[in-house]
Amino acid sequence: MPVEATPLNQLFIRFKKIKIMKITITKNEQEFDTVAAWRIIAQILEKPTAVIGLSTGQTTMGMHALVSRIFAQYPFDVSRITLFNVDELTNLPREYAGSCYTMILNQLAGPLGIPEANFIMPPTLSDDFEAECRLFEQRLAERGGADLQMLGIGANGHIGINQPGTPFESETWVSPMDPDFEARVRRETHVPPETVLGGLTRGIKNIMHSRKLILIAKGVHKAEIIEQAILGPVTTDIPASIVQLHPNCEILLDAEAASQIIGKIALINANH
Repeated sequence: MPVEATPLNQLFIRFKKIKIMKITITKNEQEFDTVAAWRIIAQILEKPTAVIGLSTGQTTMGMHALVSRIFAQYPFDVSRITLFNVDELTNLPREYAGSCYTMILNQLAGPLGIPEANFIMPPTLSDDFEAECRLFEQRLAERGGADLQMLGIGANGHIGINQPGTPFESETWVSPMDPDFEARVRRETHVPPETVLGGLTRGIKNIMHSRKLILIAKGVHKAEIIEQAILGPVTTDIPASIVQLHPNCEILLDAEAASQIIGKIALINANH
């Protein structure tokens, strides 16, 4: 007899796809930052040659600061650790405070004393960004690829700078910026209108090749997109939804970001 297509059954079918994912929900932002920081430190301690991918933005500032504070108090070996960011802005000076290089350098790579050779970032200026994309991936591949990728999610579901509609098979490329973000960058940098701004980002295919993913989100403004990405269908309309198919993925949220999935997950568990 076929299973009745009730809303609960439909939700259960979706949940079965993601049962291999670990969902961690913290009680507040402070706990979120603590858990996330220790995920990064644990990877460093477990594998002294680890290649760790990072993300920039409001979600990650607190966790990066905490990693740096813990390192300052209780130093651990980072001499063979490789850090990189999942994306970088293009056609802007690297010294721009909003460049991913500058943010990661100031927040983490600098405080940890990561050797420059082990801080892999594409340039922000180049005459051949296609070649820079290939070189970026080549340098990561030479070190064995990403062991851990801390992956932020945008309000529209983008990961890296892979905006909605980006094919899942995309490889590292230069993506257009979100229009609102681009407008802000132009205000801050005063770049001429004829300068084409974008972002060199690891493609969705490259991101999915990371040995471990941790999708991170905090704040009530991320609650709706988290529900869509985690409990909705896997679709290029929401690039982050692809993480449902990753074999080793954790979803790390604070209570506000998880507010629209907590009850639904509890309902599924109660009827499982």
